[in-house]
Amino acid sequence: MGLKKIFPIIFVLITLSLIGSIYVQINWILAMLQNKREALYSQITLATNAVTQELVEQRGIGISQSRTLRLKPGVPWRPSDPFTMELMRVPLVAERYTAEDVNDKIRKAFNKHGLKDVHFEFSISSDLNSADFGANGVLFHPPELQSRDFIKAIADTTNTRIFNLLQAPENADASTIMPDEVLVVVVPNFNDIVMGQMRWMIGGAIFFTLVIISAFYVTVGALFRQKKLSEIKNDFINNMTHEFKTPLATISLAVDALRNEKVVHDRQKSEYFTGIIKEENRRMNKQVETILQASLLDRQEQQLNRKPLNAHVVIQEAMENFHLQLEGKGGHSELQLNAKNDRIEADEVHFMNIITNLIDNAVKYSKENLLIRISTHSTTKSLVIRIEDNGIGMSKETQRRIFEKFYRAHTGNLHNVKGFGLGLSYVKTIVDAHGGKIKVDSVAGKGTNFTLEFPLKAA
Repeated sequence: MGLKKIFPIIFVLITLSLIGSIYVQINWILAMLQNKREALYSQITLATNAVTQELVEQRGIGISQSRTLRLKPGVPWRPSDPFTMELMRVPLVAERYTAEDVNDKIRKAFNKHGLKDVHFEFSISSDLNSADFGANGVLFHPPELQSRDFIKAIADTTNTRIFNLLQAPENADASTIMPDEVLVVVVPNFNDIVMGQMRWMIGGAIFFTLVIISAFYVTVGALFRQKKLSEIKNDFINNMTHEFKTPLATISLAVDALRNEKVVHDRQKSEYFTGIIKEENRRMNKQVETILQASLLDRQEQQLNRKPLNAHVVIQEAMENFHLQLEGKGGHSELQLNAKNDRIEADEVHFMNIITNLIDNAVKYSKENLLIRISTHSTTKSLVIRIEDNGIGMSKETQRRIFEKFYRAHTGNLHNVKGFGLGLSYVKTIVDAHGGKIKVDSVAGKGTNFTLEFPLKAA
């Protein structure tokens, strides 16, 4: 199965796996949060129950014997007058303890049940109606005993609250009157506490989810690059086959011609066909050299022989080499070498190749009345070279990819453009190796401008 067919399948499978993984992670986190909420609420309830039990038990301790009335056996007794009832009543928690005492008891119970860092507020009221705080959390009846910030905590309806009734134990003496009281414990920021306990788990889940997403991105990117490289490879093989097939066919015809008896005895014709073979051989050697040079640059093994040179001299020489080609296309060139300082430190061969490649591109991708203009100017630190043409220009997409290795722009009806797509990649690499800059500005149908910038040689 080819890469083009298998790529969508891989993309869909990876996408589904990623979505499924994120869905499972989210559900797992939600389930864990619910379990943590229930566990924390259960701990708070157990701690509050323990405090309630302790308060109920301690309310009956220390009742004076003088308050105990002895009755005849079998004679039931019911207190009737207020004095007797008050005499037999067990003191309220608010009468026996201060707010600090109750706070200490609750804190000890919380610590015992693993709630050491959990903040709480509380109140104790002897009026059961005071336990009704209303739908908006407003306290209707002030409690007898409360912590400092209880009113503020109970007003927030998002805070968790637990109500416990301080009732007389089942085995309490019938003669003892123990009025009911309500202990209310409020835990502010309950959800924040749960989230705090889960932060490492949530953080880990988010981290590994991001890792999976990153891996997905890298994998898809690698697949795209692989697909692109596969297309480039095929284009390169096709171009290379075409570039070598033509000269080989020409050489084969020339060799066959040389074997002809008429040609063998005709020195002029023999030299003509021999020249063709030599010229085509030179062309193939040049193509091989281009490929090898690109390979060296890719491995960063290319050595630059940098030395001081005058850029204007090289530019003029390069332009003269294209004189015949321009004449053949009915084009012309303009040189505006206005730089006051054109002395740079560069490899003369590679610098010449840079200028030659850019001029050659202008000639290749040209139309009628070709004009190539090369201008220069200098700044305090750099020599700026501008190579302009009025050729077919480039699209925005081509401008973004023009310096990629093996990339060749689509030329529409222009079928005479040959090459491997290595020229501008080579130019960019050599310019960078010289510490320079290159940029392209082009409009489709109107022409292209290449701007090169090289550091000036220090005085």
